[in-house]
Amino acid sequence: MGKLWICLPMISMLLLTGCGGGVSRAEQDALSLRGEYLELDACTAQTEITADYGQRVVRYTADAAVEGEHTVLNLTAPETVAGITVHLDGQDSTLEYDGMTVETGVLDGEKLTPLNALPALLEAVRSGYITACSYTDEHFLRVDCGDPELGPGKGRETSLWFNGEGDLLRGELSQDGRLVVSCDFSEFHRELERDQNAGQKNDAYLGGDRSGCSDP
Repeated sequence: MGKLWICLPMISMLLLTGCGGGVSRAEQDALSLRGEYLELDACTAQTEITADYGQRVVRYTADAAVEGEHTVLNLTAPETVAGITVHLDGQDSTLEYDGMTVETGVLDGEKLTPLNALPALLEAVRSGYITACSYTDEHFLRVDCGDPELGPGKGRETSLWFNGEGDLLRGELSQDGRLVVSCDFSEFHRELERDQNAGQKNDAYLGGDRSGCSDP
C-alpha cells in the first residue's frame, strides 16, 4: 500500500480564507474528485494497458470491474491472452482460463505490473501526494502525484487525466522518470456511496502540496 498523506489543516485554512490569492478551479476540482473517489463503492472500465519493459512494449485490452480491494480483469486482446480472467485481492492475484485456476503468488507492494496498474491508479487518486494539477487545452483535468520526500523524476510518479464528469480518461505510472505503464480508458463508470445523497458536499479532503495547481 502507498503512503497516505494528510494535510487537513492547511487545506481547510486555504478553502476558508482563500490564502495565496484564492483556490484555483483546477485545485478545487482535484480536491472534490479526491473526495468522490474516497467514497467510491465500485467501478467498471474498458481499458488499453501499455507496459514498457525497456527492450519491449506489450499491450493488453481488458474489461475491468473493481469493488473494494477486489479487481477483476477480463483480458480481450491480444488473441494470445483473450479469455484469461485475472483476480486481484490486495497483493494476491489469481489467473483463470477455461475453468482452470492458477495461483500466481504474492505481488510485491512496490513492484508494478500491467495487471495491477488500475488498482495503483485508483490508489493514487484517493491518497497520492498531489504535486500539480491543471486543465489541458482540451479542458481535461490533469493531476500529478509523487513522493514529497523525493525530487521530480525520482521514485514512483503518477499522472491522471479526468473528463468533465470526473471519470478517468488516462493514467500513467512512471518510475524514476521513465514511463512504465499507462492505461487509456474508452469507458469508465463509477458507483459512489453518496449517490443517494446527491448534492451534499464534504468540506474536508485528503491531499498534499497543491501549490502546483493552476487553471488553463
